[in-house]
Amino acid sequence: MPTVTPFIPETITVHLGSPSQNAANVTVPFANYVKNTASSEIYPTWDESALRANILAIVSYALNRVYTEFYRSRGYDFDITNDTAFDQAFVAGRSYFENISRLVDELFNDYLRRPGFVEPLAAKFCNGTTVTCQGLSQWGSQNLAQQGYSSDQILRSYYGNVETVTNAPIRGNTPSYPGTPLRTGSTGPSVVVLQVSLNRISQSYPAIPKIPAADGVFGSRTEAAVRAFQQIFGLTVDGIVGPATWYRIVRLYTAVTRLSELRSQGQQFYAINWSPPTTLQAGNTGDKVRQLQYMLSVLSEYIASIPPVTVDGVYGPATTSAVLAFQRRYQLPETGTVGQTTWDTLYDQFSGIENTTLRAQERFPSGQNPAVAVSGMQRNRNRSTAQTAYAQTTTMTQFPGRDLYVGNQDPVRQEVVR
Repeated sequence: MPTVTPFIPETITVHLGSPSQNAANVTVPFANYVKNTASSEIYPTWDESALRANILAIVSYALNRVYTEFYRSRGYDFDITNDTAFDQAFVAGRSYFENISRLVDELFNDYLRRPGFVEPLAAKFCNGTTVTCQGLSQWGSQNLAQQGYSSDQILRSYYGNVETVTNAPIRGNTPSYPGTPLRTGSTGPSVVVLQVSLNRISQSYPAIPKIPAADGVFGSRTEAAVRAFQQIFGLTVDGIVGPATWYRIVRLYTAVTRLSELRSQGQQFYAINWSPPTTLQAGNTGDKVRQLQYMLSVLSEYIASIPPVTVDGVYGPATTSAVLAFQRRYQLPETGTVGQTTWDTLYDQFSGIENTTLRAQERFPSGQNPAVAVSGMQRNRNRSTAQTAYAQTTTMTQFPGRDLYVGNQDPVRQEVVR
């Protein structure tokens, strides 16, 4: 399996404008980008714990853009913009504050992530006065620092359970595309990435057949999945993964897992396919148990009778209770263990609820305007655009929370004239 380790790029390319604006790009050392952005976003007179917290948020957000290839997978030739409606402030050619520069030299290869996740946290933030958001409040962080909060305490106050990765590796920013097209007969880590990504995307697009084993061998099953993906998304249907198909897969994988959003699903099951286990039962541990718990935790958000579970990889009493509740809900034998029938039923309900709730415009293969790169900072203000494009689909394919059978009907809608 390929090693999935985020790295610190030696350089980062910044677009001096909004994503679609005709503006210049500048490529600068990553540490200098962080110094510039921090000097543009926060005040050097703030307490050091507030400065540290904000610098780590800036680093993590930028790394998330690089790691997910957020803009490059959309055909842009840059990694991030300086438009604060989309990303972070950056002023080409500006000087840096001395104390901020010193802290960045210490922190630029540290970043935030949620425990058990791979990707850097999309640590969005706002000033907390004229603009508020679900991320870090810059002025609020200074207020907490004045109350004696450490940088870790400040970050957890806003982002919840996060951890700091220190001394991440530094290397050149090379594209994820393997350099040559993947096709039948190809082997290696890039094929594993392809297979795992397609399997995850297929949860949202069931017409894409599952690849039973992410084994790094591009065989007939992988080709069939590639062809189905290409057909759905309007690409040349040749079963060959060139740059266009590769980056559309990258873009869709990021979208369905919400890796570029603050509340991401997390890249937790990167090298696991969704084939059923033999049997899972109390006392088991490991990745398959984590998968089971993850699916149950998603279902519990929609079905009140299923209690929430912690995704810790340990099949304990809480997991058993959730499995029993699921089996009772779907009239399966109440064994508290998970064999193929329970797994298949659980997976069907999970994919129907979690993966087709129309969370993002770019998850629709047709009928929409060309995608506009929108970060978590801008997403809410653009929601009306998505609703306009899909005015009749706000709940389409989302599980209604109850069984449907012959005789059911939707309530009559009353039109109100204003």
